[in-house]
Amino acid sequence: MIERELDVPTQDGEMNTFVVQPETGGPHPVVLFYMDAQGKREELNEMARRIAAAGYLVALPNLYYRKVREFQMERTDDGMKRMFEMMGHLSNALIAEDTKALLAFLVNEPGASQGPAGVVGYCMSGPFALAAAAAFPQRFAAVASIYGTPLVTDRDDSPHLMLDRISGELYFACAEFDSYAPREQIDALAIHLEAAGTNHRIEWYPGTQHGFAFPQRDAYHELGAERHWERLFDLFERNLT
Repeated sequence: MIERELDVPTQDGEMNTFVVQPETGGPHPVVLFYMDAQGKREELNEMARRIAAAGYLVALPNLYYRKVREFQMERTDDGMKRMFEMMGHLSNALIAEDTKALLAFLVNEPGASQGPAGVVGYCMSGPFALAAAAAFPQRFAAVASIYGTPLVTDRDDSPHLMLDRISGELYFACAEFDSYAPREQIDALAIHLEAAGTNHRIEWYPGTQHGFAFPQRDAYHELGAERHWERLFDLFERNLT
């Protein structure tokens, strides 16, 4: 594997980004990997490596770059407050701008295919994956939200309002027990997906909790995590290769 830490220029500064790809072959289809609220870290780097090993160039940006270059989550009251502050400064519009910067940067990467791309977001970035796909429908053919939240809100930029602008296939992995993305929210999303005519699949993961795919999280669920990998790779193979 070839892996690098690169600074991607954006209108708001340098976005430090982990990029990993196979050593041979290529150019490889691009997959953007958007982090959860706990930030860009080695746990996510390992997950990005797993995707890259299947034949993709994966870019994992630090979405908090406007505030900090490195974010260390602390499981204290102050640490949680800090995390929610970091989350609060982001928006779907900002992520669309960051996606634009990433795609422009990758044009000059010889290992990056300029064909159909994928995007996956976990937790807070499930909505960001949809925002990226809505902003660049001609580029993103595969879109995955893994226990993403919030997907249906009363805000003007709610993800469910973007569905008719997405042309790629969507996949939603949902935990059975998830106070951040409760069943009623997902049921509402399903109604909007059907109304928009979006090519999609919503799948419930029995016995899982929010965060089940992260190997270093207390909620880690091996069977659920492996199923999510199988679904991701099937999604990418169908649409990107």
